[in-house]
Amino acid sequence: MANTLNVLSQAVTPWPTTTSLHSSTIKFSLPSKPLHQLPPSLSTSASGCRCSWMEVSSTSQINVSANGRRQSHVYSVAPTTPAEISSVQSLYKFICAGPLLDKLGLTAEEVANSIDRWLTSGSQLCRLFQLNELFLNEAQKVRIYHYYIPVFLWCEDQISRHASMFKDGEDVPPLVIGFSAPQGCGKTTLVFALNYLFHVSGRKCATVSIDDFYLTAEEQGKLREANAGNKLLEFRGNAGTHDLSLSMETLAALSKLTKEGMKMKIPRYDKSAYKGRGDRADPSTWPEIEGPLAAILFEGWMLGFKPVPDEIVKAVDPQLETVNKNLQAYYDAWDKFVKAWIVIKI
Repeated sequence: MANTLNVLSQAVTPWPTTTSLHSSTIKFSLPSKPLHQLPPSLSTSASGCRCSWMEVSSTSQINVSANGRRQSHVYSVAPTTPAEISSVQSLYKFICAGPLLDKLGLTAEEVANSIDRWLTSGSQLCRLFQLNELFLNEAQKVRIYHYYIPVFLWCEDQISRHASMFKDGEDVPPLVIGFSAPQGCGKTTLVFALNYLFHVSGRKCATVSIDDFYLTAEEQGKLREANAGNKLLEFRGNAGTHDLSLSMETLAALSKLTKEGMKMKIPRYDKSAYKGRGDRADPSTWPEIEGPLAAILFEGWMLGFKPVPDEIVKAVDPQLETVNKNLQAYYDAWDKFVKAWIVIKI
């Protein structure tokens, strides 16, 4: 059975970034854990890293583009004053107040023992989104230390568990992690951040969205004609508007990228084509991914959806009946590949 991490959140003020991705701030409405005191022996961290938003020197920046990234070393300075030491304690307290620690099974002691990892990941994310580490506001700290990093640690644990199921010398297929979340809640940006954290930690991942598998403009036109009058199938989005064969072929092929030198291109969709109706992007523009892959990060607003009884659908909207029936084919096309789930609830 696939493991699932349920995240309860509510969208608040958008968090603008310098990337091309749309994002929104996630602030959890789960009860916070009581604050903990960082053990004195670990108050400065093993590497001497300080709380990222207390840095007194400027940090280097990374220019993020759709086609490539260049890395930068993590900046850290050994603390020399009580104020600098307390900054690590403040970060520790802030992390321990996160609503996901219980779900991850992490204790305050385990956070203390891994504080360097939290500092490093936080610094890397600030560089990725070109945030000033001196002036992270509350929403940005929540997003980084209560959301992105905990989810990243959970994903790493799932990948390790997955790999342990195979014998030495066997090819280990990438773990497919499904991200199911409502539209506009920031799941694409979450996947973007996770992919980067895996990248700088030496793991290769492929990122795929259900949007990549929409029907071509020509096929969408035929679907619209075959379902004339059904507004739910007039445009892309609902079940029935995806090329399920392409999605199965893509996920199956990605799952075989287990060795160095193995490559393939991932389909992409151009939502701006045909005045916003969209069309599949030219294959020459599709990004190429090379193995071995540790994970496939697969996201979509309706990922994991299942059909419901017809009488329920008809009571809501008769036009939903066709969409509901279309959902029956989506398990074999998508869900059967997913071995770990992250479900974001709003």
